[in-house]
Amino acid sequence: MPLITIEGPKINNIENKRLLAKKLTEAAAEIYSMDKKHIVVVIKENPPENVATAGELICDIKK
Repeated sequence: MPLITIEGPKINNIENKRLLAKKLTEAAAEIYSMDKKHIVVVIKENPPENVATAGELICDIKK
């Protein structure tokens, strides 16, 4: 059973989460040639104070 984990910033509405899960599931099911019900998608949302790039927290860069 494939597990797709995606980490990123907060997605602001549930419809976009549904769309992301649907598209990831469809792509994986096609590539693996398996039924969509066997694909698991986990969306991990990270607040900007928990992510850094180039040594700086994202929340500080956005200021």
